[in-house]
Amino acid sequence: MADNNVLSHPGLDKVASEEFLQKAFQIMMEEGIRKGMDASEKVCDWKEPEQLYQILDLDLKDNGEPQERLLERCREVIRYSVKTCHPHFFNQLFSGLDPHALTGRMITEILNTSQYTYEIAPVFVLMEEVVLKQLRKLIGWEDGDGIFCPGGSVSNIYAMNVARYHCFPECKQKGNWAVPRLAAFTSVECHYSIQKGAAFLGIGTDNIYLVAVDEKGKMIPADLEKQINRAKSESAVPFFVNATCGTTVLGAFDPVAEIAEVCSRHKVWLHVDAAWGGSALLSRKHRHLLDGINRADSVAWNPHKMLMTGLQCSAFLLRDSTGLLQKCHCAKATYLFQTDKFYDMSYDRGDKTIQCGRKVDCLKLWLMWKANGTRGLEQRVDRAFAFTRYLVDEIKKREGFQLVQEPEFINLCFWFIPPSLRGKEGSTDYCHRLGKVAPAIKERMMKKGSMMVSYQPHGNKVNFFRQVVTNPAVTKADLDFFLDEIERLGKDL
Repeated sequence: MADNNVLSHPGLDKVASEEFLQKAFQIMMEEGIRKGMDASEKVCDWKEPEQLYQILDLDLKDNGEPQERLLERCREVIRYSVKTCHPHFFNQLFSGLDPHALTGRMITEILNTSQYTYEIAPVFVLMEEVVLKQLRKLIGWEDGDGIFCPGGSVSNIYAMNVARYHCFPECKQKGNWAVPRLAAFTSVECHYSIQKGAAFLGIGTDNIYLVAVDEKGKMIPADLEKQINRAKSESAVPFFVNATCGTTVLGAFDPVAEIAEVCSRHKVWLHVDAAWGGSALLSRKHRHLLDGINRADSVAWNPHKMLMTGLQCSAFLLRDSTGLLQKCHCAKATYLFQTDKFYDMSYDRGDKTIQCGRKVDCLKLWLMWKANGTRGLEQRVDRAFAFTRYLVDEIKKREGFQLVQEPEFINLCFWFIPPSLRGKEGSTDYCHRLGKVAPAIKERMMKKGSMMVSYQPHGNKVNFFRQVVTNPAVTKADLDFFLDEIERLGKDL
């Protein structure tokens, strides 16, 4: 009887829940958005791990806490997190905050559905197809297939798996025992997901042939041909070539049209990792960087990067329209994909993926696209290029700044040479000392909270900064601040 009494009433207090949400949304707006986008506020409030652990009281306990304490915890989480929407955040290949994309993300969370069947996600099944079709059209394909994936790395792994299935469909049932030794090809500048994908799929990292690049970081097609012939001579079967459009560090674009010629001659699947550089296709001024991408068999493209859609939004796109993606991954689980449904079951797209539950990633991009239009997104891309051009011109005027190379894309790579090292390029310890400059400046900016920018070594080059601006809220004043702050933080090193 007691159990029946409990079940007679809701297990949640609707009034209290709405009150909590209203107050939480106010905190999000004030602390996360208004302050997060305010250049006068800190990008981050840095704390060491032990100190942050004590501040946040992360331990989970037997009894719940009152609403006001929970709201204070929301404030603390935002306060001590990095504000990636801040105009001085230049640390990753994503930044900024689009209000329409954010609205799409919030609606997605409220509806909390999965993308696998039409019955559970009717709006989003149709919406995903429309968005993917538009992305394919920008590549130059009139038909094709695709899905949204949890990140560009997974898109690249999908590409390898589909390419293997395309060559040896029996591998789906019989595994790698049924196929010969396979060989994949990618440049030394590729994203590390290619290596991880080969390991994950059982192909093996030893079977990735690394192709040489030129001085700008672009794959050399002649060396690709050489590596393919080498693999054949070693009794391996070439099955997959990965070209990169927008490498992570230098922002290089492989010559896809020439690579496609090599792949065509050898009948090898061509995948283009355009996770970073794909959004340049929206710009009539800059889309030439991806010339030849229409000849690819598959493409990875992350709108959550340059287009500011918000994490995560990654499309895996195929030129194939024969159902290859479905055949490669389907398991035909009858508890989801019943054969006697009352509607057209071709709209149940979930068996194309290796996932069961799949988050809705199309709404934020669709709503943002609706708000800005294709031309508005083009302006966003062109503005990012203009940011980089401005910084290049300013760097060339300033003493102590040295470009690693002239940027082709929006990756701005440079060294800051403090006064103590200027004119000492010939000294034996110059490179060793220069390599310590970027990490020291990064530590100072993080602890001050003034801005964030990435650094890394690259090949035989010591640590340098890689600055990327995709946030359209950034202004010339923010870019000037960036260069001035580098000088302020590094002048005494």
